[in-house]
Amino acid sequence: GPGLCLPNLQVLLFIFWNPPTTAQVTIEAQPAKVSEGKDVLLLVQNLPQNLTGYVWFKGQITTFHQFIIAYKIDSRKITVGPAYSGRERVYSNASLLIKNVSRKDTGSYTIQIIQRGDKTKGVTGHFTLYVDIPKPSISSSNLNPREATETVILSCDPDTQNVSYLWWINGQSLPISGKLQLSENNRTLILFNVTKDTAGPYECEIKNTVSSSRSDPVTLNLLYGPHVPRIFPPSTYYHSGKALYLSCFADSNPPAEYCWTIDGKFLQSGQELSIPRITTEHSGRYGCSARNSATGRVRSTFKRIKVFGKWIPASLSTGF
Repeated sequence: GPGLCLPNLQVLLFIFWNPPTTAQVTIEAQPAKVSEGKDVLLLVQNLPQNLTGYVWFKGQITTFHQFIIAYKIDSRKITVGPAYSGRERVYSNASLLIKNVSRKDTGSYTIQIIQRGDKTKGVTGHFTLYVDIPKPSISSSNLNPREATETVILSCDPDTQNVSYLWWINGQSLPISGKLQLSENNRTLILFNVTKDTAGPYECEIKNTVSSSRSDPVTLNLLYGPHVPRIFPPSTYYHSGKALYLSCFADSNPPAEYCWTIDGKFLQSGQELSIPRITTEHSGRYGCSARNSATGRVRSTFKRIKVFGKWIPASLSTGF
C-alpha cells in the first residue's frame, strides 16, 4: 500500500540532504582567542581536491551583499566584494587573515569552496569569531563622598556592544536596595547617600557568550565624622604637683584636628594635652573639640577634673 513508500522517500531525502561527510571542511582561528587590535587567521582544514577557487562571506548567507573576498586558483586572481573592509587578505590555501580586529568583526564567517566540474555549489564551512573582552575599569563621579549625604555614580568602562555588565560589592552580587539603582543596560550604578556598608569594594564584570573579564576593585573613600570624641584616661581626681596627661580621639575620615579648652578658654591645639606640674588652679571643665575639615563638622566632649592639695578625702583616694 501507499504506506510502504514512506520509508523509501525518507531514505532518499536523507541521502539528498546529507552528502557524505568524508572530509568535513573546518575552520580554526589562530589565535583561538583574539584581542581587539590584533590579527587573526581563519585557517581552513580538510580542503577537498580539484578546486577552482574560494569565496569568503561575512555571516552565514552567501549573497553578494555579504561577499568579502574571492580567490581564483588558476589565475591567482583576487576579487573583493561589498563586505571587504581593506583589512582582509586571502591566501592560496584558502585561509583568511583579518588584520587589526575590531568588535565589528565578531560573528560568523562562511567559506564557499568551488570544485572543478562540480555542478553543485561545492562545500560550505561556517565559523564564528569572538573578540576577547578587555579588562574593564570602574570610573566614579566622586571617589570621596561625604557619608549619608552624597550620591555617587559608578560606570563600568568601556561602553561595549553585545555584552552584559555585572556588579559586585564585597565579592557578592548587588543586594536589592533602595540605596542602589542600575541603569538600563547595567553599565552604570547609582549609589544614593553612601554609607560605610555601601562604600565598596566594587567590581564590575563584562561578559559575552564566550568570555568574561572583571575589573580591579574600587572602594569609595568615605568622608565621615567626627564622631563624639572620648578623653583618656578616665580618672577625674588628681594630686597637686603631679603631671596631667590627657589624650582625645574621635573616629573621623580624614583624621580630625583637635583643640583643648578649660572652662571655655582656649588652651592648645593637638590631640594630646600635657601639663607637667598641676596645681589646684588647674581644676575645671576640660573640653576637647574634634573638627573634620572635609565634612565641616565639629564635635566636642567635656570632662571635669578636680585637683586636690595635700589632703584627699578618703572616699576619693582610690585609684591614686
